[in-house]
Amino acid sequence: MAVQVTMYLTERDSWHHHPLHLEILKYLREENVFGAVVFHAVAGFLGRGRVHTAHLVEAGGELPVVVIFVDAEEHVSRVMPKLKEMAAHRLIVRENVVLEQGSLE
Repeated sequence: MAVQVTMYLTERDSWHHHPLHLEILKYLREENVFGAVVFHAVAGFLGRGRVHTAHLVEAGGELPVVVIFVDAEEHVSRVMPKLKEMAAHRLIVRENVVLEQGSLE
């Protein structure tokens, strides 16, 4: 059993004047989390807001960015307090997952 965390951000979100998704990725790497990826959406919405698309000039940094990472429960529990601080205003989903192939070693 492993834990997968999905964080829903926007490209405008920042942490200490740097893009939040990159700062989260950097933090997860520093904390030796097993694996993480960032997806930059071409369209989407957050918080029941309007749909933003990549072809709209007025998107203005509101396109969704999704950070997903997976690791063992103890590692995820260790990094979650800092992630909650970094993305205090954003949705974070945590779920138990079954590894169908590979391992966390």
